Amino acid sequence: MQEDLKVLLVQRRVAPFEGFWSLPGGFVKMNETLEQAALRKLKEKTNVDQVYLEQLYTFADLERDPRARVLTIAYYALVSSEHFTLKPSEAVADVKWHSMYDLPELAFDHAYILDYALQRLRNKLSYTTVGSQLLPEKFTLPELCRIYELILNREIDKRNFRKKMAIMDVLEDTEETSQKYSKKPAKLYRFKHSEIIELSQSPHTIIQPKTPRSLQGER
Repeated sequence: MQEDLKVLLVQRRVAPFEGFWSLPGGFVKMNETLEQAALRKLKEKTNVDQVYLEQLYTFADLERDPRARVLTIAYYALVSSEHFTLKPSEAVADVKWHSMYDLPELAFDHAYILDYALQRLRNKLSYTTVGSQLLPEKFTLPELCRIYELILNREIDKRNFRKKMAIMDVLEDTEETSQKYSKKPAKLYRFKHSEIIELSQSPHTIIQPKTPRSLQGER
């Protein structure tokens, strides 16, 4: 498991913002849905496909694009980067994974969009089994805890995390062990449910995110 939370960016080949990194995107055709357009542009520009996209938000500030009035409906997905072979299209100069915590200067208002996406992801930790999208079917508690730490960008008390996961009762013991990361066998677990679980309804919250950063990113 790669020890970082990364975002897939493309390097623009044309103006405006030639040479800058940006989120892959493009315009919607008259005969396709928004999700079909998002998947098409992702495949065209990065060679990434076969992912489940979730709609993030509509960004519609008046001066987002110097060329014209442009509304962006952003989508995002959580994936393991090692599962994909990146290949830039002729429309972009390069495509690369970048750390969410060490981003290059971005085109348009894409820094703002990414900041919004990160806050959404952190909020989802309290009411979904978000780790299921980044882990194998069977995993150890330290692996799950590390996913939370990467998303929150801070260390979590391991004993408290273990106790709270037991209280939430969202995991089941597979009765198998793994020595992949340690000489001492570690129990393997799986999520009892793959769908969204309203963890926030429980009086025992797994984890409280830090105070969110300002969403006023570069535009």
